[in-house]
Amino acid sequence: MNKVILMGRLTRDPDIRYSQGETPMAVARFTLAVNRRYKSETDEQTADFIQCVAFGKTAEFVEKYCVQGTKLVVEGRWQTGSYTNKEGIKIYTNDCIVEHCEFAESRLKEDKEQTETFTSRPEPSTANADGFMNINPDDQDELPFH
Repeated sequence: MNKVILMGRLTRDPDIRYSQGETPMAVARFTLAVNRRYKSETDEQTADFIQCVAFGKTAEFVEKYCVQGTKLVVEGRWQTGSYTNKEGIKIYTNDCIVEHCEFAESRLKEDKEQTETFTSRPEPSTANADGFMNINPDDQDELPFH
């Protein structure tokens, strides 16, 4: 079985390219900084920098929503490979081939005011004995549903 699950932050904006051919496919390359479980002897957090590659719809998701610093959970498989560079030296590669990814946190810093708007609730000063609050019919525009 070859299964990898990582959680980390993008070290820079992802590199997006499209394959050539009749139906171009998105290819996203990015590096995740994944914190190690244990700190160093000097009590500093250490991280591994893992190369990731996503294809197709997953790459399009990364292109559209991810920038440097985005915290992601990626799921995929480990793949090793090699190529010969321009100088004739064989280079070995290790990549996480991303099959699925999702956000590991909300964008609180950017959306803090908007989040507070959605999470704030009126004080239940007019609660009935059954625990429900009376709502003024004139305030229905403020409800998140109709």
